[in-house]
Amino acid sequence: MRKNIVAGNWKMNNDLAQTETLITELQNQSKTSNAEVMIAPAFTNLWHAFQSLRQDDVEVVAQNMHFAEHGAYTGEVSVSMLKSIGVQTVILGHSERRAYFNETDETLAKKVDTALLNEMRVIFCFGEELADRKSNNHEAVVEGQIKNALFHLEADAFENIVLAYEPVWAIGTGETASPEQAQDMHAFIRKTLADKYGNTVADSVSILYGGSVKPANAKEIFGKPDVDGGLIGGAALNAEDFYAIVNAF
Repeated sequence: MRKNIVAGNWKMNNDLAQTETLITELQNQSKTSNAEVMIAPAFTNLWHAFQSLRQDDVEVVAQNMHFAEHGAYTGEVSVSMLKSIGVQTVILGHSERRAYFNETDETLAKKVDTALLNEMRVIFCFGEELADRKSNNHEAVVEGQIKNALFHLEADAFENIVLAYEPVWAIGTGETASPEQAQDMHAFIRKTLADKYGNTVADSVSILYGGSVKPANAKEIFGKPDVDGGLIGGAALNAEDFYAIVNAF
């Protein structure tokens, strides 16, 4: 049975003091749902966050990693570095990494391989731009991103993969994605998996929604049958809002 997951992506926010404050505020919240909870602080604060939360029901995950296990890659972080400080899950393929750092499906396939080879769980992100949605090309774009980066894998690899659909067109554009649109795409994603790997694999993979989930819309979005949780951006920086989303299940 697939898990409900709410993951907070803090992006390039919060210095050490702000991280400490937010973690304390998170620890003061009450969890009333069965959702698995994750947060992804900046690299500089991962160790501190892991140490602070190691007795709590919150997993600390990384926002990115390099596909090489070591070498002359100035400024990059390897899988062994992450694992050495207790991090067991990494976000890969976020739309901002694709847009601002030119990450391609081919690069992401290598990152996924390295993570899985080292027994890391992957939250794999993908999603279409506004132009893709308006041209009715959104399903083809999403299908291509999934196939190009993941469909070289064996079926059992998906035991360690969480998918995260981000409708980039609905984040900071003035456009709004409805819960029905989220469900339609999630159902399409699950069918794409089923066509390749069968229903057993498709029905076991958690698919998160990353389209501006907030306390006001979380319950309706999470109520859709193929939406298993959220990858949360801005709302994850407020402990009360974040746990309102967690408790929407």
